[in-house]
Amino acid sequence: MKTKRLCIYPKDVSMLTGKSERQAIRLLNKIRELLNKQKHQAVTIEEFAKYLGLDDENVRKNIFILFILVQHLLLRQSA
Repeated sequence: MKTKRLCIYPKDVSMLTGKSERQAIRLLNKIRELLNKQKHQAVTIEEFAKYLGLDDENVRKNIFILFILVQHLLLRQSA
């Protein structure tokens, strides 16, 4: 069974939106605040997508594609 990642990280937000990592952190903190979450609680991909008005499956697919691209680039650099 393929597991689905639940939470989204600042680096993901940065790569998906084109914002800096610091702006991505601010955005996730804003979402966390609106959802009445504590600092240690993660923002899920669904919550992030809903906040931005995006389809969560589309966000998941793009995170996966970006992950594969980054891995590919890292492998090419080490060769």
